Amino acid sequence: MSSERGWVEIGDRFFVRRYAFYDQNIGLVLGDGEALVIDTRSTHVQGQEILDHVREITANPVTVVVDTHGHFDHAFGNRVFRPATIWGQAGCVPFMERTGERRKPTIAADEPSIAEDLAAVVVDPPDRTFETTATIEVGGRAVELRYLGRGHTDHDAVITVPGTDVVWAGDLVENGAVPFYGDGYPMDWPTTAVALAALVRPDSGVIVPGHGDHAGRAFAESQAASIAALADLARRVHAGELALADAIAAHPFPEHPPKNAADAFRRARAQLRGEVSVA
Repeated sequence: MSSERGWVEIGDRFFVRRYAFYDQNIGLVLGDGEALVIDTRSTHVQGQEILDHVREITANPVTVVVDTHGHFDHAFGNRVFRPATIWGQAGCVPFMERTGERRKPTIAADEPSIAEDLAAVVVDPPDRTFETTATIEVGGRAVELRYLGRGHTDHDAVITVPGTDVVWAGDLVENGAVPFYGDGYPMDWPTTAVALAALVRPDSGVIVPGHGDHAGRAFAESQAASIAALADLARRVHAGELALADAIAAHPFPEHPPKNAADAFRRARAQLRGEVSVA
């Protein structure tokens, strides 16, 4: 579970560390005398690993955590960071309360290497929430939170720090894999992805996905175009204009096998049938 690389400073006192487990990015923002961490990984053990690695950069306490969303790999390490304040979009709390405990057995079966640790996880949702925007502070430094609309979940938080050109996107984009649609809103996601890409400066901007390499504006726009193309293919299937197998074969993430996009189409068709309300 060790990281593939150390902290990389992608903006003024704004760091990313990429972990081998799920090829995941974790963020660190330093203020005066305090630190903020973005996402807490899959278990208390992985969360503690983040804290240990933070000590490579600063001795200052982590007083604020932001969950980009409530999936286990982003928020099941929360308890380790208490008494830090944990922020999330308003929908993150009911999502974690509804799905956290009941999904543990399935996660453990899928990821046996962390099964024992998962059993000991205390699901600990954010205690501070926002609806559309919020400006929070870490050591006198502003950190901006935005909700741009439904996409990967119904509560994805986007993080920016004034004075940097970094947009922390969470799993609204994913570099190196087809984005995960399991709890997503495929027909809403294109609008959200376009709004996300617009936040990234065309020249010097950096966008950090939840998983995979950080990149620039062109990547964000490419992801938005692919997400929109998938939604359009799903509409054509729903309207009877295109066979599902043909849509999957023509999926708009061509660097990945068609089977990797099959779940995305299943979720999109469910939303078009009006079957998607909560996870």
